[in-house]
Amino acid sequence: MKIKRLTIHHDATTLVDIHFQIDHSLALVGESGSGKSLTLKALLGMLPASMTMQLEHETPFELKRGETIGFVPQNPFTALSPLTKIKHQFFIEPSEVQQLFYKVGLDSELLERFPPELSGGQLQRVVIAMALSSKPKLLMLDEPTTALDPHTREVIITLLKTLQAKLHFKMLFVTHDMPSAEALCEDICIIKSGKVQEEGNMRTVMRHPKSAYTRILKEASFAQREFRE
Repeated sequence: MKIKRLTIHHDATTLVDIHFQIDHSLALVGESGSGKSLTLKALLGMLPASMTMQLEHETPFELKRGETIGFVPQNPFTALSPLTKIKHQFFIEPSEVQQLFYKVGLDSELLERFPPELSGGQLQRVVIAMALSSKPKLLMLDEPTTALDPHTREVIITLLKTLQAKLHFKMLFVTHDMPSAEALCEDICIIKSGKVQEEGNMRTVMRHPKSAYTRILKEASFAQREFRE
Protein backbone atom coordinates (compact mmCIF):
# COMPACT_ATOMS: atom_id res chain seq x y z
CA MET A 1 0.00 0.00 0.00
CA LYS A 2 1.21 3.48 -0.82
CA ILE A 3 0.50 6.81 0.84
CA LYS A 4 1.32 9.01 -2.14
CA ARG A 5 0.82 12.22 -0.17
CA LEU A 6 -0.59 13.11 3.23
CA THR A 7 -0.86 16.73 4.29
CA ILE A 8 -2.20 18.00 7.61
CA HIS A 9 -3.02 21.65 8.19
CA HIS A 10 -3.91 23.83 11.12
CA ASP A 11 -5.30 27.13 9.84
CA ALA A 12 -2.73 28.30 7.27
CA THR A 13 0.12 26.20 8.69
CA THR A 14 1.16 22.89 7.15
CA LEU A 15 2.09 20.54 9.99
CA VAL A 16 2.75 17.40 7.94
CA ASP A 17 3.51 16.82 4.27
CA ILE A 18 4.82 13.30 3.75
CA HIS A 19 4.65 10.13 1.67
CA PHE A 20 5.56 6.50 2.36
CA GLN A 21 4.94 2.93 1.25
CA ILE A 22 4.14 -0.11 3.37
CA ASP A 23 5.19 -3.29 1.56
CA HIS A 24 5.41 -5.46 4.66
CA SER A 25 6.39 -3.61 7.85
CA LEU A 26 7.34 0.06 8.04
CA ALA A 27 8.74 2.00 10.99
CA LEU A 28 7.77 5.67 10.99
CA VAL A 29 10.48 7.20 13.14
CA GLY A 30 11.06 10.67 14.53
CA GLU A 31 11.51 12.67 17.70
CA SER A 32 8.60 14.09 19.69
CA GLY A 33 6.90 16.76 17.60
CA SER A 34 8.13 15.33 14.29
CA GLY A 35 4.59 14.66 13.04
CA LYS A 36 4.54 10.89 13.38
CA SER A 37 1.65 10.80 15.86
CA LEU A 38 -0.35 13.27 13.77
CA THR A 39 0.19 11.01 10.77
CA LEU A 40 -1.17 8.07 12.73
CA LYS A 41 -4.20 10.03 13.93
CA ALA A 42 -4.93 11.21 10.39
CA LEU A 43 -4.94 7.67 9.00
CA LEU A 44 -7.16 6.55 11.88
CA GLY A 45 -9.60 9.42 11.37
CA MET A 46 -8.77 10.82 14.83
CA LEU A 47 -7.46 14.30 14.04
CA PRO A 48 -8.74 17.21 16.18
CA ALA A 49 -11.58 19.18 14.60
CA SER A 50 -9.26 22.19 14.27
CA MET A 51 -7.09 20.34 11.74
CA THR A 52 -7.72 19.36 8.13
CA MET A 53 -6.05 16.75 5.95
CA GLN A 54 -5.67 15.72 2.32
CA LEU A 55 -4.80 12.13 1.52
CA GLU A 56 -3.77 10.56 -1.77
CA HIS A 57 -3.27 6.81 -1.50
CA GLU A 58 -3.16 3.56 -3.41
CA THR A 59 -4.45 0.72 -1.26
CA PRO A 60 -6.23 -2.55 -2.10
CA PHE A 61 -8.69 -1.83 0.72
CA GLU A 62 -10.52 1.11 2.27
CA LEU A 63 -8.80 2.63 5.30
CA LYS A 64 -11.33 2.15 8.12
CA ARG A 65 -10.39 1.91 11.80
CA GLY A 66 -11.91 -1.13 13.50
CA GLU A 67 -12.42 -2.88 10.18
CA THR A 68 -9.46 -2.94 7.80
CA ILE A 69 -7.21 -1.13 10.30
CA GLY A 70 -6.32 -2.45 13.74
CA PHE A 71 -4.83 -0.03 16.25
CA VAL A 72 -2.53 -0.66 19.22
CA PRO A 73 -2.27 2.51 21.37
CA GLN A 74 0.79 3.62 23.28
CA ASN A 75 -0.46 2.96 26.80
CA PRO A 76 -2.40 -0.27 27.41
CA PHE A 77 -3.17 0.87 30.97
CA THR A 78 -5.40 3.69 29.68
CA ALA A 79 -6.76 1.82 26.66
CA LEU A 80 -8.98 -0.44 28.77
CA SER A 81 -11.73 0.24 31.29
CA PRO A 82 -10.26 -0.61 34.72
CA LEU A 83 -13.69 -1.48 36.17
CA THR A 84 -14.72 -3.92 33.43
CA LYS A 85 -13.60 -7.52 33.16
CA ILE A 86 -11.39 -8.23 30.17
CA LYS A 87 -13.96 -10.57 28.59
CA HIS A 88 -16.55 -7.78 28.45
CA GLN A 89 -14.22 -5.43 26.55
CA PHE A 90 -14.32 -7.51 23.36
CA PHE A 91 -17.19 -7.25 20.87
CA ILE A 92 -16.83 -10.66 19.26
CA GLU A 93 -17.93 -14.15 20.23
CA PRO A 94 -16.29 -15.64 23.37
CA SER A 95 -14.88 -18.53 21.33
CA GLU A 96 -13.15 -16.05 19.01
CA VAL A 97 -11.71 -14.16 21.99
CA GLN A 98 -10.26 -17.40 23.36
CA GLN A 99 -8.67 -18.12 19.97
CA LEU A 100 -7.11 -14.64 19.95
CA PHE A 101 -5.81 -15.11 23.48
CA TYR A 102 -4.16 -18.34 22.37
CA LYS A 103 -2.55 -16.54 19.43
CA VAL A 104 -1.10 -13.79 21.62
CA GLY A 105 0.06 -16.26 24.28
CA LEU A 106 -2.43 -15.50 27.05
CA ASP A 107 -4.32 -17.93 29.28
CA SER A 108 -8.09 -17.63 28.83
CA GLU A 109 -8.37 -17.51 32.63
CA LEU A 110 -7.28 -13.87 32.39
CA LEU A 111 -10.57 -13.00 30.70
CA GLU A 112 -12.21 -13.15 34.13
CA ARG A 113 -9.85 -10.54 35.56
CA PHE A 114 -9.91 -6.75 35.61
CA PRO A 115 -7.14 -4.77 33.81
CA PRO A 116 -5.37 -3.62 37.03
CA GLU A 117 -4.84 -7.29 37.89
CA LEU A 118 -2.67 -7.84 34.81
CA SER A 119 0.98 -6.94 34.19
CA GLY A 120 2.04 -4.41 31.56
CA GLY A 121 3.11 -7.16 29.17
CA GLN A 122 -0.19 -9.01 29.61
CA LEU A 123 -2.18 -5.83 29.01
CA GLN A 124 -0.18 -5.13 25.87
CA ARG A 125 -1.08 -8.60 24.58
CA VAL A 126 -4.76 -7.98 25.39
CA VAL A 127 -4.70 -4.74 23.39
CA ILE A 128 -2.97 -6.50 20.48
CA ALA A 129 -5.66 -9.20 20.59
CA MET A 130 -8.34 -6.49 20.47
CA ALA A 131 -6.65 -4.83 17.50
CA LEU A 132 -6.64 -8.16 15.66
CA SER A 133 -10.27 -8.99 16.46
CA SER A 134 -11.53 -7.40 13.22
CA LYS A 135 -8.96 -9.34 11.16
CA PRO A 136 -7.37 -6.13 9.85
CA LYS A 137 -5.34 -5.75 6.68
CA LEU A 138 -3.15 -3.15 8.37
CA LEU A 139 -1.99 -3.03 11.99
CA MET A 140 -0.95 0.40 13.30
CA LEU A 141 1.09 0.62 16.48
CA ASP A 142 1.72 3.80 18.44
CA GLU A 143 4.91 3.43 20.52
CA PRO A 144 3.79 0.01 21.87
CA THR A 145 7.16 -0.79 23.47
CA THR A 146 7.81 2.51 25.28
CA ALA A 147 6.38 1.59 28.69
CA LEU A 148 7.84 -1.93 28.74
CA ASP A 149 10.99 -3.27 30.38
CA PRO A 150 13.70 -4.58 28.00
CA HIS A 151 12.75 -8.26 28.35
CA THR A 152 9.01 -7.64 27.83
CA ARG A 153 9.82 -5.32 24.92
CA GLU A 154 11.73 -8.12 23.20
CA VAL A 155 8.90 -10.59 23.86
CA ILE A 156 6.27 -8.26 22.36
CA ILE A 157 8.39 -7.59 19.27
CA THR A 158 8.86 -11.33 18.72
CA LEU A 159 5.12 -11.84 19.18
CA LEU A 160 4.26 -9.16 16.60
CA LYS A 161 6.61 -10.69 14.05
CA THR A 162 5.10 -14.13 14.64
CA LEU A 163 1.54 -12.82 14.33
CA GLN A 164 2.33 -10.98 11.12
CA ALA A 165 3.84 -14.12 9.58
CA LYS A 166 0.71 -16.11 10.48
CA LEU A 167 -2.01 -13.54 9.78
CA HIS A 168 -0.43 -11.68 6.83
CA PHE A 169 -1.32 -8.11 7.79
CA LYS A 170 0.81 -5.10 6.93
CA MET A 171 2.29 -3.13 9.79
CA LEU A 172 2.95 0.54 10.49
CA PHE A 173 5.07 0.97 13.62
CA VAL A 174 5.22 4.56 14.88
CA THR A 175 8.10 5.08 17.31
CA HIS A 176 11.15 7.03 18.42
CA ASP A 177 12.74 3.79 19.68
CA MET A 178 15.27 2.95 16.97
CA PRO A 179 16.37 -0.45 18.40
CA SER A 180 12.75 -1.66 18.47
CA ALA A 181 12.17 -0.33 14.96
CA GLU A 182 15.23 -2.20 13.69
CA ALA A 183 14.14 -5.42 15.40
CA LEU A 184 10.59 -5.34 14.06
CA CYS A 185 10.45 -3.68 10.64
CA GLU A 186 11.84 -4.31 7.17
CA ASP A 187 11.64 -0.67 6.06
CA ILE A 188 11.93 2.74 7.66
CA CYS A 189 10.71 6.28 7.01
CA ILE A 190 12.35 8.99 9.10
CA ILE A 191 10.51 12.29 9.50
CA LYS A 192 11.35 15.63 11.05
CA SER A 193 9.10 18.69 11.30
CA GLY A 194 6.46 16.92 9.22
CA LYS A 195 8.81 16.13 6.31
CA VAL A 196 10.47 12.93 5.15
CA GLN A 197 14.22 13.01 5.81
CA GLU A 198 15.10 9.53 4.60
CA GLU A 199 13.36 6.28 3.68
CA GLY A 200 14.22 2.82 2.44
CA ASN A 201 15.25 -0.64 3.55
CA MET A 202 15.92 -0.70 7.30
CA ARG A 203 19.29 -2.44 7.10
CA THR A 204 20.51 -0.21 4.27
CA VAL A 205 19.44 3.03 5.94
CA MET A 206 20.95 2.03 9.28
CA ARG A 207 24.25 0.95 7.74
CA HIS A 208 24.59 3.84 5.30
CA PRO A 209 22.46 6.79 6.47
CA LYS A 210 22.35 9.66 4.00
CA SER A 211 20.61 12.24 6.18
CA ALA A 212 22.40 14.04 9.01
CA TYR A 213 19.21 13.70 11.06
CA THR A 214 19.26 9.91 10.58
CA ARG A 215 22.84 9.80 11.80
CA ILE A 216 21.85 11.76 14.91
CA LEU A 217 19.01 9.35 15.68
CA LYS A 218 21.30 6.38 15.10
CA GLU A 219 23.99 7.76 17.42
CA ALA A 220 21.35 8.50 20.07
CA SER A 221 20.07 4.92 19.87
CA PHE A 222 23.59 3.55 20.42
CA ALA A 223 23.99 5.83 23.44
CA GLN A 224 20.68 4.52 24.85
CA ARG A 225 21.82 0.92 24.37
CA GLU A 226 25.09 1.58 26.21
CA PHE A 227 23.22 3.28 29.02
CA ARG A 228 20.81 0.35 29.35
CA GLU A 229 23.72 -2.10 29.55
